[in-house]
Amino acid sequence: MKTKTMMTMTLAATTFSSLACTSTQALNSNPVGRIIEFKSGPEGFDTRTFFYEGSQEVVAFDAQFTPELARQSIQHLRTFTKKPISWLVITHPNPDKFNGASVFKKEEGTKIISSQATADAIPGVHAYKKYYFVNMAKMFTSENYPEPVSVDEVFKEQLTITLHGGEKIELKEFNRPGVSSNQTVALIPKRKALFVGDLIHDQAHAWLEGGIVQGKPAPQMASWISLLQDLQNDFSPGTKVFGGRGQTTTLLAGAEAQIAYLKKAKVLVRNYILGLGRQRVELANEQAGAHYKKLAEIFAKEFPECSLSYMIEYGIYGLVNDELAQLEVK
Repeated sequence: MKTKTMMTMTLAATTFSSLACTSTQALNSNPVGRIIEFKSGPEGFDTRTFFYEGSQEVVAFDAQFTPELARQSIQHLRTFTKKPISWLVITHPNPDKFNGASVFKKEEGTKIISSQATADAIPGVHAYKKYYFVNMAKMFTSENYPEPVSVDEVFKEQLTITLHGGEKIELKEFNRPGVSSNQTVALIPKRKALFVGDLIHDQAHAWLEGGIVQGKPAPQMASWISLLQDLQNDFSPGTKVFGGRGQTTTLLAGAEAQIAYLKKAKVLVRNYILGLGRQRVELANEQAGAHYKKLAEIFAKEFPECSLSYMIEYGIYGLVNDELAQLEVK
C-alpha cells in the first residue's frame, strides 16, 4: 500500500461549511448545520472525516486510519464546538474508516453505527490489513496495530438517526460492491448533503484494490459503476457530495466523473497487461511493484486533474490481478 516514509509526512486539517465559508467565517457562523472537515496527510491515506453539527450534538462520518489521527480529528472539531459526538457512522469496511473508532467510543462516549454488512466484514478486512501492515510493510507491530471496536447499532437497509431538536440523518446501505464489498451513504436532507465514503473521489485517484472478500481483494468495477448510477437515480443532481478523499462536489458532476474514471481505469490496466506480452508473469512476482509504479505514472498522465497518485501505486494490484484472471479465462 504505502511506504514507511509516508508516516512522517505532515498532517493537513481543513474545514468546509455548507455555506462555503472560510475557516474564520465558519467560526463566526451559525453553528447549527455546519459541516466540519478534517483531512489527514498521506500517513492516513489523505482520508477526510466529516462532522455534522446539530443544535445540541455532533455526528461524525468515518474514523481515520489510526487512533492518533482520530484524536487529531476530534481536536480539530473542538476548535469549532464543544458539543458531544453522539454518533460515528462507518460508511464501509476499510481500515481508514474504522481503525480510529475506539477513540470516539472510549474517549468521547460516541456510539458506533454501521450497516450489518459492514459490521460483518470488518473482522476479515482487519485480519487482511493487519497482516499486510505488520508482516509486509513493517509499519506496525502485532501489538500496536489498531484493533477495531464493536459496533453499537447495526441496520440492514435503511435507518434514520433523529437528533435532539428533530433533525434527521438518513442512512442507506448498498449491500453490493463499490470501492469496498458494500457501501453506506448518509443524507442530511436539511443541508442537501450526501456523505458517500470513498465511492466518489473527486479530483483524486481512486483506491482500486476492491473489497476484501474471504481474505482476498475482489474489485468489481461494473458493480461500482451501477451503484453510482443508482445514487444518481435516488438523489437530486445538485446534492452536495462529501467523499472520503478529494474535493466536495455535486452528485451530478462527481458521479459522472467517477464513472468515466472507472471505465478508463479498467481499459488502461488491461491495455498495460496486454502490452507486456510474456512479461506479464512479472505481475505475479517480486517485479510487480515496478509495474505498479509505471501504472501510477500512466494514470497521472491520463488524469492530470487528479491528486494522490500513490493510491494507484499501492491499490492497483487488486484490479491488475482481476484483469489477469479474466484474461486467463479467455
